Amino acid sequence: MVLLIDEIDKADIEFPNDLLQELDVMEFYIKETDEFIKAKHRPIVIITSNNEKELPDAFLRRCVFHYIEFPDKEFMADICNIHYPNLKQNLLDQCLKRFYQLRAITQFRKMPSTSELLDWIGVLLKSGISINELRTGLPFLGVLIKKERDLEIALDKLKFPT
Repeated sequence: MVLLIDEIDKADIEFPNDLLQELDVMEFYIKETDEFIKAKHRPIVIITSNNEKELPDAFLRRCVFHYIEFPDKEFMADICNIHYPNLKQNLLDQCLKRFYQLRAITQFRKMPSTSELLDWIGVLLKSGISINELRTGLPFLGVLIKKERDLEIALDKLKFPT
């Protein structure tokens, strides 16, 4: 049996400690089906986290960590091409350049992520923005930056109009 718990850091603060009890007795209640599942063998538990909040030490001591690095430009280009297979290379290059310029700003509370980049490319394509507009500015910056203070920092550091 494999149990996936996605984004545990977004769960209730007591969830990780409660999970330790469930794993100890190897029995899980599934609310949606109103049933208990008793494991015959200890399950493999895969847990993801975006580190949005700290997890309890007692819980962390029982975990093996595998940190996944943020994609480099080449891998990110592959991801973008999967989502936008007809994206012109010069537009992709310019998007990635701007995106990684933003990610280099260490003062952000929330770094722009892969999903924001993909959303931003979609907005750029729908708006018909020209490559020249992208070379001289950062249109639709609000798609990439989600915190007001981060937006102020980005505008100050990059000196681009909104």
